[in-house]
Amino acid sequence: MLPLIPTVLVLLLCPSLLARPAPDGASPTDTWRSSERLLGAGRGSHVAGVGDLKRYLARFGYLPGSAASDRTDSFDARFESAVSLYQTRLGLPVSGKLDAATLAEIAAPRCGVPDRPAARADSVRRFAFFPGSPRWARPGPLVLTYAISPAATIDYVPRAAVAAAFRRAFARWARVIPVRFAEARDYGAADVKVGFYAGEHGDGEPFDGVLGVLAHAFSPESGRLHLDAAERWAVDFDAERSAVAVDLESVATHEIGHVLGLAHSPVRGAVMYPSLRPRTRKAELGADDVRGVQALYGSNPNFSFSSLSASSSDTSASASVAAAWSSTSTRVGIVLVAAATVIFPFI
Repeated sequence: MLPLIPTVLVLLLCPSLLARPAPDGASPTDTWRSSERLLGAGRGSHVAGVGDLKRYLARFGYLPGSAASDRTDSFDARFESAVSLYQTRLGLPVSGKLDAATLAEIAAPRCGVPDRPAARADSVRRFAFFPGSPRWARPGPLVLTYAISPAATIDYVPRAAVAAAFRRAFARWARVIPVRFAEARDYGAADVKVGFYAGEHGDGEPFDGVLGVLAHAFSPESGRLHLDAAERWAVDFDAERSAVAVDLESVATHEIGHVLGLAHSPVRGAVMYPSLRPRTRKAELGADDVRGVQALYGSNPNFSFSSLSASSSDTSASASVAAAWSSTSTRVGIVLVAAATVIFPFI
């Protein structure tokens, strides 16, 4: 599968081109092609156009699967509707246009699980579940075991540090619901199986390389939690200086939410928001995350919402970060395109 994210990063170099109003009488397709010619003049023939964006939107649940094979650059009503839906589900200003904020979000590394509509679109309840609202159901107190694959792993982060990051991630969810997580010695017998994989790895959801899809997990009671081994995973940004480093604990916390039955949230401050920028840490559960998982499992009797930290329950800080990313998308895009060029020579 061709990597989608680096192609979109090239578009971020000149985001204003896609936001220009169409001249009188010009169709959306003409406007796109005019913008594409200008982009191509500056960067070369690797700008793939709307075809790749259609494939991206199809993969994450915004267009029918047949759109993934549509390589044309027609910006039709169906595509515009898909862009509007994407903007709605990810908490972006809804315009139906490929504006800078939308392209910045498309360019951001993200989870590979498709996005689904929230249970109810209001400011209190915006979390969502997998179809049928599946959850783990066991007699008696619910205890789930987990293990990290001894073979599908990475060698530049100590195994003890990887284990500690997952231990903390599981503990965050256990703090808010009456579920206990126990690290198992036997990987094969564990309820939740964690592994680092590259490319096609047998589950029908191949990974796509650096700063594309970071990880994915499956709904209950599958227990599969996979991370892309091609990413540069970090447990300490002071020690890991790579510009494309991704915080392992943040991604682990997000994917455990999927393992428990949560789908993506449109709340930017939520752990279950689908994207995570490089060198960014977002591991603390927000109010939307807690309400969602408690709707499935009930509340831990020792938990109260007042114990949530201000940073985890207040989405304004994350919104500010997102706004900063969009306003500096040109500078960030240049850095990330330079990094992606090493991995993907066609950039």
